[in-house]
Amino acid sequence: MKPVEEQLKLIKRGAEEIINPDELKKKLKRGNPLIVKAGFDPSAPDIHLGHTVLLRKLRHFQQLGHTVCFLIGDFTGRIGDPSGKSKIRKQLTATEVKENARTYKKQIYKILDREKTKVVFNSKWCAKLGEEGLFDLSARYTVARMLERDDFRNRYENNAPISILEFLYPLLQGYDSVVMEADVELGGTDQKFNLLVGRGLQKNYAAGPIPGYLEKSMDAFRKETGSDIRRKKDFDPQVIITMPILEGLYGGDKMSKSLDNYVGIDEEPEEMFGKIMSVSDELMWKYYELLTDLDHVSLRKSVEKGTTHPRESKAALAETIVEEYHGREGARKARRHFETVFGKKELPEEMDELRVGRESAGVLELMKEAGFAKSNSEARRLVEQNAVSLDGEKVDDPGTEVEITVRGKVLKVGKRRFCRVLRA
Repeated sequence: MKPVEEQLKLIKRGAEEIINPDELKKKLKRGNPLIVKAGFDPSAPDIHLGHTVLLRKLRHFQQLGHTVCFLIGDFTGRIGDPSGKSKIRKQLTATEVKENARTYKKQIYKILDREKTKVVFNSKWCAKLGEEGLFDLSARYTVARMLERDDFRNRYENNAPISILEFLYPLLQGYDSVVMEADVELGGTDQKFNLLVGRGLQKNYAAGPIPGYLEKSMDAFRKETGSDIRRKKDFDPQVIITMPILEGLYGGDKMSKSLDNYVGIDEEPEEMFGKIMSVSDELMWKYYELLTDLDHVSLRKSVEKGTTHPRESKAALAETIVEEYHGREGARKARRHFETVFGKKELPEEMDELRVGRESAGVLELMKEAGFAKSNSEARRLVEQNAVSLDGEKVDDPGTEVEITVRGKVLKVGKRRFCRVLRA
């Protein structure tokens, strides 16, 4: 294990809040690997850079020699986390949860060390609660405490419905921490209430004998992880570390697929690079802090002194992030592509081809066939926004008919999407 102060420096990087730092220091001083937990709801398994803020913090703990548990809430996921929601969420089916969980497992090892990660599913123990466990767990928390949560309180005050099932979500998430005997739980700032429930439940259970249903749940967890570690009853409750919510490419709103302001970790290198280059100079520094391990403080000082141009710092950021998910050569190629297309205003060396077996076609139709628009209305909107060109000439009429030639024409949509349209 590294010295405690050195560990704390890495753990604190980018963290929004630690509850509480003294307890964390005390745990680290014992010199034993900590059990570090983060839960992921399998309702939206396509990971983007916003999700990786937590995953990277888990990796920091792995690098420090601690035990990382990536918890897939396949049981709680069927309820759906009500955090920040103004209405009842649609329940997922068991089949949907299972498929989403499988997708998660394919992606997380781009960030986490496969050999050092314990992937666990909370259905393994939550499904064993039974009526005794469910009744006892529910009795350990009050409705008044639940209504301290902002979204529940707001809905209650506005006479919006809150299901009893939604109250069970933070209880079950907290129960996970009891079962896993977690030392540390990570979550976004919007998860603070849920994390505190886990901390409170750990204290509650530690105050009395271990119930039979909990004993069974703990045995299920140890079997799931292949662990024979058994903690003392009076172990300290978990330390909570909240991480900031990463803003999307345009700032303001959090990164989200639904807002189309995201960078997916499975996206092509050139697309990732170009998207990151579009963030503002100010937002760039938050990306540096949360998405890389580089010394962003020194880099920022260099830019402020005029020693380094902001564009160069942004390109270094983009290359670093792309390299993490696509390797060094993929990152270098993406940077060359960007500099060729946007620096020298040249066409990319490689682009997709769309072969059409007709003499002519409408530009909206070609955009859909090339995958640049999902519908006529979306394609029309792009034309009206002056985002479409053919062979370098802007297309300003949605009704434009394009002659399909053997030589082909370059269809460009937005700043980064190119396609050569050829006669089949």
